[in-house]
Amino acid sequence: MNNKISTKTYLALLSAALLSFTGILTETSMNVTYPELSQQFHVSLDIIQWITTGYLLMVTIVMATTAYLLKRFLARSIHAFAATTFIIGDILCAISPSFPILLIGRLIQAIATGLSTPIMFQLIFAKIPRAKLGTMTGVAGMVISFAPALGPTYGGIISSTMSWRMIFWLVIPIVLISLVLGHFNIDMENAGINKSFDILSLLLLAITFTGLVLGVSWSGSKGIFNGQVIGAFIIAILALIGFLYSNNHGNSQLFDLTIFKFRPVWLGLINYFFLQFINIGISFLIPVYAQYVLHANALVAGLVLLPGSLVGAFTAPFAGKLADNKGYAVPIILGDISITLGALLFFSIQNWLTSLLVTLVYVLLRFGFNLSFSNNIGMASTQVPPQNSADVNSVFNMMQQYAGSIGVGIMAAIVAGAQNMGTGSLATRTYNGGQIGFAVLTILGVIGLVAAILNFNYQKRNQQI
Repeated sequence: MNNKISTKTYLALLSAALLSFTGILTETSMNVTYPELSQQFHVSLDIIQWITTGYLLMVTIVMATTAYLLKRFLARSIHAFAATTFIIGDILCAISPSFPILLIGRLIQAIATGLSTPIMFQLIFAKIPRAKLGTMTGVAGMVISFAPALGPTYGGIISSTMSWRMIFWLVIPIVLISLVLGHFNIDMENAGINKSFDILSLLLLAITFTGLVLGVSWSGSKGIFNGQVIGAFIIAILALIGFLYSNNHGNSQLFDLTIFKFRPVWLGLINYFFLQFINIGISFLIPVYAQYVLHANALVAGLVLLPGSLVGAFTAPFAGKLADNKGYAVPIILGDISITLGALLFFSIQNWLTSLLVTLVYVLLRFGFNLSFSNNIGMASTQVPPQNSADVNSVFNMMQQYAGSIGVGIMAAIVAGAQNMGTGSLATRTYNGGQIGFAVLTILGVIGLVAAILNFNYQKRNQQI
């Protein structure tokens, strides 16, 4: 069996990876600028965080279209559109005179990230031999997990030494390189479907996601039992019911939900979702906590995440190779244990946290994340027929972005709620919010670990039958 990977395939993957990396890098690089942006644009933290939450929400909605788009259009054309869109949004962010303009630019950029990450994974599923699938999904996981953790470091350095606007100007050359590489090297064929696009299902799904995020965001300032908050959740639930009916009974589908007939797929998705929730949620919480509680500047608040980012970068390919050699259970379960222990340490030793301790615990957490994260989507892709790989790709990537959106929204709501409704100094109120945040992340880590154990116990029983 020929397991050789061509140079053209590597360059195609690099083009998609560069665009994904750049999109996700700018996603979290703004976290350390929140206090500055709040003062400059005269808006509160729970409003400022929408440049991340809104971005992730738009990425989620766009990713819902990729199962259809990758079956209908050439990946090269989709990639070219994504790169061009990113540059337009990037320039708009760099020159934005007000917060609404900055937010619009971020939403335009999100379209690009929503397209590029699924292209990267679909190239892997279509072009990489099964024997090397784990290793290459590990490399892809390195991109989408390294970038959000590196973002605050990058943002802290740039905003402290230059201007936060340079965060956007400096990434344009990377996107131009991605555009050129993609044009000459992405040659993946589509499935040639000619069904019309299911606009109604997409609209209902967008309402579902937006309603949940708004409900979470508003709960931080209005309280969980506020009528507006409850109304947002009710609308989201009704829209979800409508989506499930529309997607299953229309002439076309956003994606094939029959993939959830396979238990390892939905158990893997639960784990995947909570891993990304913890990953993005903690990358928001730590820089804010470091500045408000530990009184670190933006540069230090970003740098505390750098060692963990580097550990994750080296762990992800190793985790994929481990999955190829030993099976998916070993890296996924070990990773879940490590990330849960990291979150628990943040909660249990909070009284003694310093910038150094935060850095060390974050290394443990990131090590666990990268052991487990990308292996979940790799594992799920092996559990369905080949024609459903695009559906697994779309659903998993969509939900990992939404997990990030909800993660930031909930962490921001917790911190903003503690700051707005608590007593004592701002540092004390932020400390209390951080304590709740660390507890929530620990609980979610435990849920992900239980899902993984149930998943592989089920797979082991099926193999024995």
